[in-house]
Amino acid sequence: MPVLPTLHAISPVMVGIFQRTLKLRAALRHLSTFSSPAAATHALLSPCSKLLPATSWPFGLSCQKLQTRADGPTPSPAAAPDRLPFSRITPEDLSFFRTILPGRAITDPDLLESSNVDWLKSVKGSSEVLLRPQTTEEVSQILKYCNSRNLAVNPQGGNTGLVGGSVPVYDEIVLSTALMNNILTFDSISGILTCQAGCVLENLSLYLEERDYIMPLDLGAKGSCHIGGNVATNAGGLRLLRYGSLHGTVLGLEVVLADGRVLDCLATLRKDNTGYDLKQLFIGSEGTLGIITAVSVLCPRKPKSVNVVFLGCETFEQLLKTFQLSRGMLGEILSAFEFLDSECMRLLNTHLKLLNPISDCPFYVVIETSGSDPTHDGEKLHNFLEEAMTSSLVTDGTVATEDSKIKGLWSMRERVTEALTHEGFTYKYDISLPVERIYQLVTDMREHLQDRAKSVVGYGHVGDGNLHLNITSPAKDPALLAAIEPFVYEWTARYNGSISAEHGLGLKKRNYIYYSKASQAVSLMGNIKAMLDPKGILNPYKTLPDNLK
Repeated sequence: MPVLPTLHAISPVMVGIFQRTLKLRAALRHLSTFSSPAAATHALLSPCSKLLPATSWPFGLSCQKLQTRADGPTPSPAAAPDRLPFSRITPEDLSFFRTILPGRAITDPDLLESSNVDWLKSVKGSSEVLLRPQTTEEVSQILKYCNSRNLAVNPQGGNTGLVGGSVPVYDEIVLSTALMNNILTFDSISGILTCQAGCVLENLSLYLEERDYIMPLDLGAKGSCHIGGNVATNAGGLRLLRYGSLHGTVLGLEVVLADGRVLDCLATLRKDNTGYDLKQLFIGSEGTLGIITAVSVLCPRKPKSVNVVFLGCETFEQLLKTFQLSRGMLGEILSAFEFLDSECMRLLNTHLKLLNPISDCPFYVVIETSGSDPTHDGEKLHNFLEEAMTSSLVTDGTVATEDSKIKGLWSMRERVTEALTHEGFTYKYDISLPVERIYQLVTDMREHLQDRAKSVVGYGHVGDGNLHLNITSPAKDPALLAAIEPFVYEWTARYNGSISAEHGLGLKKRNYIYYSKASQAVSLMGNIKAMLDPKGILNPYKTLPDNLK
C-alpha cells in the first residue's frame, strides 16, 4: 500500500483549518492510495441495430421484452417500434459508398461489431455498413444519396450515450464521425475554438490547456466522447454550474441536413441577432434533424488556481445547506458541486477498490474552486470550510491542490458509472428536479421498491439539480422495470422535473417525453422534424414518441 502524504503536502492555510477543528475526525487524509481515474477505455463501442433477445445477448435490453403489469403483459414504451419501410442496402449502394469513401466503407462483421453495441451493452444492432467520412462534403454526398434511396442513417460519435440514441435499432447505416477529428482554428485572444465534430473531448482539452484555455464542459467519458455528440445531446457535465450549458457556449455549427444540404451557421461571434438562431435547433436534437460536422465553441481561460474538497455530511439537508453556503462564500470561484451517497461509495470500494478518503458518511460532496489568484482563492476556501465545520454542516473532509490528488478525488465521483457496471443490470435515470427534491426521489424509490432491487443509488450535480438515479438487479427483470416505470416519471412530473436532464431521450425514453413536455410542444417538434427530414431517415426511432399527439 502506498504511503500516505503528510499534512505538509497541502497549503498551510488548509492544514490550519482542519487541525483547529475537532469536528473533523480524520482531517486531510490524502489521495495517493487511490486508483487512477478511469481511462475511459470503453471508447470504441459504436452503435448499431436491433436489440437482441435476452437469451442471445447476456447483458442486453431486449426491445421486444414485455413489461408485466397487473392487467397483463404490455409492450414496454422503451421497446423498439416495428421497422419502418426504409430501403435495404444493395450491392449498388455499397459500390457508391466505396467510390466516395475508398477504404472507409466497412462491411466486415467483426469490424462492425463494436459499432453495433452501445456502451452499456444494453442495445445491440444489426447494421451491415459503417461509413467513415473525413469531410463535410463526404457527409453531404452520403446523405444526399441515402435520402434519394430512402436509406436510414444512424449518426455516431464516441458512442458513450446511455439511452440507446447512438446505436441503430435495425439495419440503419452507421455514419461515424471518428475520422472528422481536425481542429480548424483557435483564436487565442477571444478563446474561440472551431473544430470538426469527431474531435474527442479530452484531446480538445489537452490542446487548449497547452494554450492556457480549457473546454467549458468536462465529462467522465471525456476520453471517448466526441464534441459533435456532446452538442447533439446537449451534454451537461461537471462544469455546467460555472460555465453554463452548450446552448450558451456553442457559438456556431455546421450541419448537414437529411437531403445533403450543408447549413453553414459556423459563426465565431459572441453576439449575432440577425434572424432565428438556427443552431439551437440542433443542440440536443440527438442527430434527428441533421448531422453536426463542425462546431465553434467559446472556451474560458485556464484557471491558475484549482482546489478540490471532498466532504462528508450526515443528512441531505446539511448537504443542501453546504451548497447554499458555498454559493454565498465561494461565489465566482465555485466551479463544481457534486454529490454521491453512501451506496455509491460502497460500489466504488467493492468493485473498483477505491478507498474512501474520509470517514464513512451518508453523503459525500465534491467541491471544486477555480480562479486566477491562489492566495485569494485559498482565503475564500479557508473561510468557507471554517464556517461549514463550525456550523456542523460537514463532519469530515480532505482538500487537494495538486493535480494527481485532484484527479484522485474526482475519480470518486466520475467512476460511479463504471462501478455500477459491475453490480449487475442497471436501470439508469437522468432526472432534473428542484434542488431540494433531488434526493427525495432516491428515498421514495427505495421505499417503493423495497427488496425488489439489489441497490438504489443516487449521485449527480447539485449545482444544477441533476440526479443520476441508478437501480440495479442481478439480471434484467421485467417485473422490476414495471415497478420502476412509470413510477419514476410520474414522480418527476409531480414535482415539475424533467425526465432527461442531460442524457437525452434516445430509443429508451422517447415515449416518456409527455411527462416533461406539453403535447403542443411535442407536436411542433414533429412538425420541425417533418420539415427538415421529411422521409425520416435521420436516426429513426429516437427522441420523438412513436405516436405524436
